[in-house]
Amino acid sequence: MFVANRMAKNPFTVTPDTKVSAAKDLMKKHRFRRLPVVDEDGKLVGFLSDRDIMRVSPSPATTLSRYEITSLLAKMCIGEIMQKEVVSVKDDATIEEAALIMYNHKIGGLPVVSSVGAVVGVITETDIFKTFVDVMGLTHGKTRFTIADVGDKVGVVRDLGGIIADCGCNIDSLVTCQQDDGSYEIVVRFDTTDSEAVKKKLEENGFHVSHVVKIG
Repeated sequence: MFVANRMAKNPFTVTPDTKVSAAKDLMKKHRFRRLPVVDEDGKLVGFLSDRDIMRVSPSPATTLSRYEITSLLAKMCIGEIMQKEVVSVKDDATIEEAALIMYNHKIGGLPVVSSVGAVVGVITETDIFKTFVDVMGLTHGKTRFTIADVGDKVGVVRDLGGIIADCGCNIDSLVTCQQDDGSYEIVVRFDTTDSEAVKKKLEENGFHVSHVVKIG
């Protein structure tokens, strides 16, 4: 799964000399929270969020009139308030890379650039969440089995898959996660009409099924 498949393509952009009031109106009209800022060649030079606009907007306690506030924002340019040290991601990057960048930098969205530096999209935490839901097949009513205390040994996934196949089930998704004690937990999802029978079969073969639930 790549960023290019999940991003919002051909996003609205602004230039550094765009007035703050114009950018604010654009974001309000189209209901988005971020705008890439580009130069005359379409190259990324900044990133604007609704928080940047809120930071320079007068507070509700201000003594300025509505007209004075509008006039103030109409004089201010995006280049004065935008984030200039922009964290971005390439369109051929994986979703996992984008998620890690956002996690490490504690940000909710990234401008997406092509190999030549042109802005081609924006990817947000909402896109990441939707990808997670889609990859896990959460909307399709699968049964989720959590296999705990799995040792780090060759063939575990093969053995697990074989038992599930013997039960007449086809695995839709499988994720492994290392625990603090060094053991692994495996989360596997598939269709089954008899989860108790599958659980019993897994436990007869030495697997510890710690949780079973149908999602979706």
